[in-house]
Amino acid sequence: MGLRVTLVAAARSSSLLAERFDDDRPLDEAGWYEVQQAAPALLPLGAADLRYCSPTRRSRATGTALGYAPLAQPALRDCDMGRWRGLTLAEVAALEPAAVDAWLADARSAPHGGEPLLAFISRIGGWLDTRPADDVTVVAVAEPSVVRAALVYALRAAPATYWSVDVRPLSTVTFIGRPGAWHLHLDAPALR
Repeated sequence: MGLRVTLVAAARSSSLLAERFDDDRPLDEAGWYEVQQAAPALLPLGAADLRYCSPTRRSRATGTALGYAPLAQPALRDCDMGRWRGLTLAEVAALEPAAVDAWLADARSAPHGGEPLLAFISRIGGWLDTRPADDVTVVAVAEPSVVRAALVYALRAAPATYWSVDVRPLSTVTFIGRPGAWHLHLDAPALR
């Protein structure tokens, strides 16, 4: 069978326009509703041998609501956004437009004083590559940004590809294979 790692994007904690960098808000009302709607399709993933989540409140709440009883993994945390933490992209672009441009253009750049995109992608890839091998199933609820980083890593895509990937709440992707040799299985969001 091989190793199967399924990542589930956490339910929403805010509207898309209100998303903040490195945010740790709990699920909002829409997020709770979406989890209830998606539960029939996502509950079977709870039969995985290992169940994890990002340490954020919304990831833990999503995993708990789905009955996964996930173990928080610090390596699955969102990208460290330094002094931009808690701000929206619009707010940061208004305050530091040149810094935002540099950050978007160079994956090694961290004008916010936090973690560069390339380091974030590598950290998530390192977590993926260090899962137990052979005949193990893993499910992890993580921030959409973590799922994006894992996809870029597994596909060995250029870091700039990260900006072209959209991960909707409660969508899933399964990585099948072994470290450095991943195949992907994509599912549509599990909402009715």
